Amino acid sequence: MYNICLRMTGTVENAEDALQNAFVDVFTKMDTFRFESSVGAWIKRIVVNTCINLLKKRRMSFDELNEGLHNALVETAENTLDSELLNVEMIQKVIFQLPEGYRVVFSLYALEGYDHEEIGEILGIGETTSKSQYSRAKAKLRDILQSPRRIVRV
Repeated sequence: MYNICLRMTGTVENAEDALQNAFVDVFTKMDTFRFESSVGAWIKRIVVNTCINLLKKRRMSFDELNEGLHNALVETAENTLDSELLNVEMIQKVIFQLPEGYRVVFSLYALEGYDHEEIGEILGIGETTSKSQYSRAKAKLRDILQSPRRIVRV
């Protein structure tokens, strides 16, 4: 859960705040759990919603990634890069260049495994908007990764 918070908020401090707030919500709302999904899935949804609310409130962006993001981008870039040029640090810098909406949708879909319908519900956008933002994020990532000036100082 901490890694989700860190990827979405971008800083250790914000991730810790979001995680703490999420678990306060979990414990105060435990009586509202309806057993329609696993407890883990319910907690994950609360964590993601808490991070999104924090992003909306502070208008923050995220750039912390894990190996899952590396794999997602390798799949996205498919044969468009020299493999030695693709590393986690570079990917972090590339992801940071995406607009916030693209980053959030990309993270929720590619890293967290939400489908576009769920992303739409979480973010208050339509399913087609989620799909188009994900598609645009992938296209922008490809463009950035193929550009000779792809590495931008963050």
